[in-house]
Amino acid sequence: MSRDDAKRRSLPAGMTSAAASDHALRLKADVVVVGLGAGGGMAFHDLAIAGVDVIGVELGDYFAPENMRCREEIMLPRLFMEGASRGTVDQAITVMQGKGVGGSTLHNTNLCKRLPEPILEIWRGQGVDDLGAGLQADFKSVEELLGVHPVPDDRVNANNHALFRGARELGYEHSVLSHNRQGCQQSGMCELGCPNNGKQNVAKVLIPPALKAGGRALIHARVDRILTRGRQVCGVAGRAIDPQNGAELQPFEVRAERVVLGASATNSAALAIKSGLPDPHKLTGRRLHIHPGAFVMGVFDETIEGWKGVPQAAECTEFLKFGHDADRRVWLVSGFAHPGASAGLMPGFGAAHASMMRLYPNVAAIIAMVHDHYSGHVRPRDGERVQIHYRPDRAELDQVALGMREAARILFAAGARQVIIPTSPPRLLDSPAKLDALKGATLGPFNPSMVAVHPMSTMWMGEDPRSSVVSSHGAHHQVRGLYVADGSLFPTSIGGPPQIPIYTFGRRVARALRASLEAR
Repeated sequence: MSRDDAKRRSLPAGMTSAAASDHALRLKADVVVVGLGAGGGMAFHDLAIAGVDVIGVELGDYFAPENMRCREEIMLPRLFMEGASRGTVDQAITVMQGKGVGGSTLHNTNLCKRLPEPILEIWRGQGVDDLGAGLQADFKSVEELLGVHPVPDDRVNANNHALFRGARELGYEHSVLSHNRQGCQQSGMCELGCPNNGKQNVAKVLIPPALKAGGRALIHARVDRILTRGRQVCGVAGRAIDPQNGAELQPFEVRAERVVLGASATNSAALAIKSGLPDPHKLTGRRLHIHPGAFVMGVFDETIEGWKGVPQAAECTEFLKFGHDADRRVWLVSGFAHPGASAGLMPGFGAAHASMMRLYPNVAAIIAMVHDHYSGHVRPRDGERVQIHYRPDRAELDQVALGMREAARILFAAGARQVIIPTSPPRLLDSPAKLDALKGATLGPFNPSMVAVHPMSTMWMGEDPRSSVVSSHGAHHQVRGLYVADGSLFPTSIGGPPQIPIYTFGRRVARALRASLEAR
């Protein structure tokens, strides 16, 4: 899409492309929200519905259902930060993060869980307030708004049934997951954007009523700096971005007395650092958690066709414990990948690799995701890019090994004749008796291949400015008028899907911000 295309393009009323302007943009509002993902999108929605003059600024594109092309080579560069190539600084862990109106809710698989009580108890111990009945009521209101419900039995596909069957055979704790779907056609294209508008996500549920209520959205706009006057925010500034080639275009500026960061746990922290905001205790960007995970694949005699139907409807929590001394911190969830991504996970080269890919219809997969205690940090780079410093220590790698072993055990118990472990080189096991060999495996960077989709922390909550970046309701401790409303808020890893907690804290931040405006 060229600048001329951006000019001709029809967008919803109230939404503008910064790339379509021939001159520098100067806008003004009471509140500007940076990033329209789960947290920023909810804050934008609730503020607009309440009659607040609010502008949402989004780096990415706006996607109508007909724009979702169901092709990896087309959608991955459009839906993901850095063209889906973002990773840790050593490139050992791929970090998948969304961009666009809807953020990661455009491509996620709709997993919905509240924060577990043990996590809330840990947060209380770290000085976070108001995590009781009011939070549970907010969870409920968000779930009702998004239409959260357990995946029906008749929509659990063969890939998910493999996890259920194996866990049941082993006596492991397992359950069906809840999703936010309505009108789902079971196309299996969730991670490339839904072509049937079946996701109850930010773009579908929150943005239209917010725009109708008077909210304004500016897309193709990269925020480079938070503007301040002393220790008071006064807006944001950045550049329009050509949606076709990523080229920088004319500058823009949004003046506002309140700024909400909803750009993710990586980009919000990087923006705060790049803007030179006061940080007397050197906290911003630290405590980064990402839930690193590894794909374990099982090859079955029967046809699985894991790409068909609702993905990720099954979980096993047998090895997921919470607490500082937890010795099992692995969340096992059904997963599947489209052909391109699967090709990168399959072992072998040339004819051997082609032979493995021919088994694709017979493969079921489980992701072993670690509830990480280890934390890294994030720093800014140029443009939208960030430096993600994260190299798991021995304790985390032991959890990865545990997760791979137990995922493989479940697949064997479900009837797999062969299991592929993503070590380097990959291990092809034909018997559960060989799983013990993984206990002594030496793991490290690139071994195994890992991916992360849940960046958290970096600007975490708490009431003590010496040990937290923002208050329990997202207000920055050092800069007046600045709020955070994304996964940056979490003081720790949460050991599960973050979208419902992020939506919920976005709602709570909007409420606190609205109260501050009314108190002027």
